[in-house]
Amino acid sequence: MRKLGLIGGMSWVSTRTYYEHINRIVQQRTDRRTSAPLLIESLDFSQLYAVHEEDDWERAARILSDSARRLEQAGATALIIGANSMHRVYDQVAASVDIPIPHIAECVGERMAADRIEKAALIGTSNVMTESFYRRRLVAHGIDLLPPDLEMTEELDSIIYEQLMVGKATRDAERALKTIITVKEKAGALAIVLACTELEMVVDVDANILPIYDSARIHAEKAAEWILGTA
Repeated sequence: MRKLGLIGGMSWVSTRTYYEHINRIVQQRTDRRTSAPLLIESLDFSQLYAVHEEDDWERAARILSDSARRLEQAGATALIIGANSMHRVYDQVAASVDIPIPHIAECVGERMAADRIEKAALIGTSNVMTESFYRRRLVAHGIDLLPPDLEMTEELDSIIYEQLMVGKATRDAERALKTIITVKEKAGALAIVLACTELEMVVDVDANILPIYDSARIHAEKAAEWILGTA
């Protein structure tokens, strides 16, 4: 098996999710006693929390690029950035190392295109929902995305940053996500993209009428395939 590097800590909840999903997939495809060979660097999320200004994004790019280089030097043969929002600096991080970094939105877009999904709603943090760095990669796979609702982005940011990223999942958050998904369905969405790795805490991915494309699960599967040599 090949060794994978995971840039985590954004949040620690997300890192836990990746670790669990990757290991479960590796176990299912090999042996129940097998563990995935991983190098994990958990960054201090307080330095990367709710980044908005361009100077802050440049600093985030430096932090993640330094982490990527350390993991490469430690023996990682590929890297995963364990956060949707931090893929805003993907190009800078990818340019800092000589090993592949599967892009989370590319993984999701490939899966949706294979399933012939043509119209979907993107749910995540405000920068993921409103900026082009994530949306354009899905659109490039032939997916028509509903426009973001600005009031909804504020509500989602509050749930994600104030609750989920500190490990807190409430019934109110579950109800809010059900409402958001229902609204998106009525607006014409044929699928939902969970473009925040923590959202699976309050969305039952397997128990919705609409297909749910959980970015963390899809990204983790690509990571496991790399480890197993099938990607």
